[in-house]
Amino acid sequence: MTPPDDPARKPHHRVGGFQNNYIEFSGKSLAQVLRWKREARRQGLPRPPREPIPQQAPELDFLAANARAGAAMQPAVTWIGHATVLAQLGGISMLTDPIFSPRASPLGFAGPRRHQPPGVALADLPHIDLVVISHNHYDHLDSASVRALARQRGGPPLFVVPLGLKAWFAAQGIASVVELDWWDTHRLGALEVTLVPAQHWSARGLNDRMKTLWGGFAVLATDCHLFFAGDTAYSRDFQDIHAHFASRQTPAAGGGFDVALLPIGAYEPRWFMADQHVNVDEALKIHRDLQAKRSLGVHWGTFELTDEALDEPPRALAALREAQGMAADEFFVLAIGQTRRLPPRARGA
Repeated sequence: MTPPDDPARKPHHRVGGFQNNYIEFSGKSLAQVLRWKREARRQGLPRPPREPIPQQAPELDFLAANARAGAAMQPAVTWIGHATVLAQLGGISMLTDPIFSPRASPLGFAGPRRHQPPGVALADLPHIDLVVISHNHYDHLDSASVRALARQRGGPPLFVVPLGLKAWFAAQGIASVVELDWWDTHRLGALEVTLVPAQHWSARGLNDRMKTLWGGFAVLATDCHLFFAGDTAYSRDFQDIHAHFASRQTPAAGGGFDVALLPIGAYEPRWFMADQHVNVDEALKIHRDLQAKRSLGVHWGTFELTDEALDEPPRALAALREAQGMAADEFFVLAIGQTRRLPPRARGA
């Protein structure tokens, strides 16, 4: 990070930390947190799910064979739960924000507990080549999960992380880490991984708020362009992201992102969450801003973090899709453990 008095300092680099592009995020006070919890308790929120969260046995044979296929790999995404997706593209297997632990917490006995088991167990994963981490909140950066992945047979994956997190990984004994600022790109073979802005924040304790960066990722391979939003509120950042990649995503070059992994949960109450988490309507706006071909709704159904029921986001998505005349397969959800195969991008795109 450049010094605070350096004229070349980027606008999101601030004295002692980072900030968003389009709002100044300052966090909520203890009084606001207590108000939220008091109102939720009074209203009996969150309500229990009406129906079980869908789960499906994973296609382990396909995932393993696909990982070995090299250039013949079929682009595919598998929802493991929360924001954790196994994506196979460009001849590699990658994970987004892996959390396999029973709680999203620094404590094993307290904090948000997992309501559904991971759709693919750590031991059943194919060899993971790449892990992208969007930010350091406990439901997105889980120390037990990344340490387990670093010990996988065949060697550790490459972890691509936002600025400030390389030191945290070093403290875990993990050295295979590349740290990026917004719009920085790292190449892994023919794959390009770019950290892009998001409207969110970071902290793992009481004294480190905004000290490490956050963001989403654009992962570009010849057979698939994938976008992963991480955690975010709605902002003009997504129009900026579309503009940044527009020359690579013309109709002649294969079009927009082949799949966008967008959060659709953890959004109520809006007075508390709107500046950090999108609701379903805003996720649809991001889908349109990116001009993605299709989007997968994630970040729901696993950890009870906010006031909406665990199963509410897909119901809201179905209703809004119908109201907006959008096809069901343009913005979809999967059962935990389910795989969606994607048509390969036009070669040379």
